Amino acid sequence: MSEFLLGAAVFILVAVALGLLRILRGPGPADRMMAVQLLGTGGIAVLLLVGVAIAEPATVDVALTLALLAVFATCAFVTAPDASRNAPPEDRQ
Repeated sequence: MSEFLLGAAVFILVAVALGLLRILRGPGPADRMMAVQLLGTGGIAVLLLVGVAIAEPATVDVALTLALLAVFATCAFVTAPDASRNAPPEDRQ
């Protein structure tokens, strides 16, 4: 059973690696933020799968901490001031 869980964790890590490409080449900030959310969700899933596979309960606490950090990152992104809103009308795109 632990081999299956570790295989699923590797599969999720591959999906997260593809998300890293989106962060680097994302066309806009919203796409990049969605990729960062993928990193957070994938990291949580990998930690939980590995924690169950190796029977280490401390990884659940680390996964919960990562989940809280992902929520705070999203809130910071949403409430951050947008520079284009403060620009003069002729400079807006």
